Amino acid sequence: MSQVNDISEMSFEAAVSELERIVEQLERGDVALDKSIEIYERGEALKAHCEKLLSAAEKRIEKIRLDRQGQPTATEPLDTE
Repeated sequence: MSQVNDISEMSFEAAVSELERIVEQLERGDVALDKSIEIYERGEALKAHCEKLLSAAEKRIEKIRLDRQGQPTATEPLDTE
């Protein structure tokens, strides 16, 4: 399985965790240039995957509408803008 394909199968939490490790490695500056480029590219792919998962989650979230007495009456899509 290629690295890009395994990213598409990762949970949000796993992708964020790996992305944090990559950032730490790059911030330390003790990684060879070729390896830095490789892990930076993987970090970009992880970031894109996380953004995709967050967007999908936002679309599924609903907010509850209340009547005048404060009782739930229905749900509607979450305003994301």
